[in-house]
Amino acid sequence: MKAARSLTFKCVKCHKSMQVYLQKVSACSHIQPYQGICQCGEVKRHAIGQAETVKAYIESADGSWTHHHH
Repeated sequence: MKAARSLTFKCVKCHKSMQVYLQKVSACSHIQPYQGICQCGEVKRHAIGQAETVKAYIESADGSWTHHHH
């Protein structure tokens, strides 16, 4: 199944509709990371994939996250 290029969420800060876009950081099937910025400046991260990998991505708020294969 191919991931959607963008998803729509409600902003947690201003409650307006905002879009997050599929990031190109990972070409593997473990995770499909999304990120977007609302008009109010709130950054939203979302990901689809393995629970642990998704959790690590969402918690890396500084954007330094990369996915490595062991």
